[in-house]
Amino acid sequence: TQGMFYGVLTFFLLDMGLVAARRIKDLQKTGVFLISFAILIPIVNAVIGLAIAKAIGMPQGDALLFAVLCASASYIAVPAAMRLTVPEANPSLYVSTALAVTFPFNIIVGIPLYLYGINLFWR
Repeated sequence: TQGMFYGVLTFFLLDMGLVAARRIKDLQKTGVFLISFAILIPIVNAVIGLAIAKAIGMPQGDALLFAVLCASASYIAVPAAMRLTVPEANPSLYVSTALAVTFPFNIIVGIPLYLYGINLFWR
């Protein structure tokens, strides 16, 4: 069954990519606001996550993981749910921003930034 799961997941991700690619021009229309949102909201969520982690006494490593999870976008579950519950929603907006903006931002800038915040406040 595990091999079947990977096959179904592959087809699902391929389908989501094709659907998003068909409507990618819509991303250009809302570009600046959407890209800003996809960068700023993860930072806000990470700060909230760090405040919660500090308040409940999490160690630094756990706090970093918690902040990264708080800052992350949903790459599989929410796109599927959005597609079923709000079919008129534009997948090129929510899939593209999650995969092309939020994910690389968190990897390149976010994780070091959250670690800096932890080192600053966990003394």
